[in-house]
Amino acid sequence: MLKRNALKLIAASALSISAAAVLTACSPDGPAFRGVNITGADYARDFSLTDHNGQLRSLKDLRGKVVVVFFGFTQCPDVCPTSMQELAEVKAALGADGERLQGIFISVDPERDTLELPKAYMENFDPSFLALRPTPEQLPALAKDFKIYYKKVDGTTPTSYSMDHSAGSYLYDPQGRLRVYYRYGSGAEALTEDVRLLLGEAAQ
Repeated sequence: MLKRNALKLIAASALSISAAAVLTACSPDGPAFRGVNITGADYARDFSLTDHNGQLRSLKDLRGKVVVVFFGFTQCPDVCPTSMQELAEVKAALGADGERLQGIFISVDPERDTLELPKAYMENFDPSFLALRPTPEQLPALAKDFKIYYKKVDGTTPTSYSMDHSAGSYLYDPQGRLRVYYRYGSGAEALTEDVRLLLGEAAQ
């Protein structure tokens, strides 16, 4: 049941972002992204959150890099580790340019994702990736601004709950501008191509 609900949420999230892209995408002469071109979108423009090292982070701190933002939680059984592993594969495929890619994991489960747990979680994929933790008070407004869905699903005990959540990723160019929405399951190869496009733009 949880898996079926998660798949429905993934589809609904993708449709919502795709519909918004019709209104916000750039001209047909723009880059031919493999993901959904949302250049010019008026949402998900920035964040100010504490990372797993206790440092306050925002997009302006990451200028010069392509930033990939994914929302999830560390006890996620499938979608989250799959997405983070794909991102690690993208960084490896970029070679030396991999240093110009920044993976960001934002928790939708701040109750359990304290600083220590997300740090260990990121090290499973790439130690340069950053896990950000909104407070329970920050999360609703953040989710609204980024147009993502999350919901606690009760388990057999108070601490064994799961989280339904949107599963796509946002890509920002090295100037910190939101450019692409990436649907879950699109694959590392397609994501690598779009990251290269954004890095190439910055070099021009």
